[in-house]
Amino acid sequence: MPTGDIMREQAVLTLPLRQWAAQEASSAVSELEQGKVLFLPELAFTLSEQELPLLDPALVDPKRKNISYQPLSGKLTGVAVAERRQQVQQLLERYYQSCRQLIAGLLPEYQEALHHPTGSLRLHPVSAWRANSSWRKDDSRLHVDAFPSRPNYGERILRIFTNINPHGEHRQWRVGEPFPELAERFMPRLARYSAFSSWLQHQVRIPKTRRSHYDHLMLQLHDAMKADGDYQQQGPQLALAFPPGSSWICFSDQTPHAAMGGQFMLEQTFLLPVDKMQDPQRSPLKVLEQLRGQPLI
Repeated sequence: MPTGDIMREQAVLTLPLRQWAAQEASSAVSELEQGKVLFLPELAFTLSEQELPLLDPALVDPKRKNISYQPLSGKLTGVAVAERRQQVQQLLERYYQSCRQLIAGLLPEYQEALHHPTGSLRLHPVSAWRANSSWRKDDSRLHVDAFPSRPNYGERILRIFTNINPHGEHRQWRVGEPFPELAERFMPRLARYSAFSSWLQHQVRIPKTRRSHYDHLMLQLHDAMKADGDYQQQGPQLALAFPPGSSWICFSDQTPHAAMGGQFMLEQTFLLPVDKMQDPQRSPLKVLEQLRGQPLI
């Protein structure tokens, strides 16, 4: 297993940005597409005095894990306190606009291609939802993102995170090995795809759209990683601590990650078509197609 310093160099690129209207970093897109986490230790998102009371877990609907916001439609879900809805929406809209600024400067190649933005306000401590999750939903286990109800047909999942904890608590993560090594390790364990099963699941509305061969493999990989206790303990991994006032970016479908601790975070998700990448061959879709020796979409 690589030493901590070597693995950190392989897994993280640190950039000294302090403004959301960032200047382009020449290597940012390339490093991101290799599966690295872009760590922005000085990029803070400051809450106003009026917004600080929103940092209260009681604000989240008990039936939901987080508060979610779709900026293009204005749809806000998961707020339990009606009189706080407008404030929460304004906060998430402001974060979304900041993320758009960041992308325009740091990742300009993606600016016009990103779509389906969804933001979230995460108020519960990691320890609280970890205690109440099944192993499949336990995000303190190393995994790559794949969603049972939302097949994405190979599109990339780009995520921006910001630690807004007002008490000095770091967001604790683990990150794992490069995706090609991960996929090769687990490929022999993944069940074969059945087009009929995919059709049948869609008929009973398990996923919102029919699961492609790619989506099937990614969901299998997600589950196989989380179910493997030895891999969770002994697999290649690196602990990262993101302090309050820092932000970080990754392709969460490619970078194995696990949330181990912390509370109060903003997150913004975008989807990116594979053909809009600088190097599509680095995408999970192309890696899995090469291992399988066939198209997966």
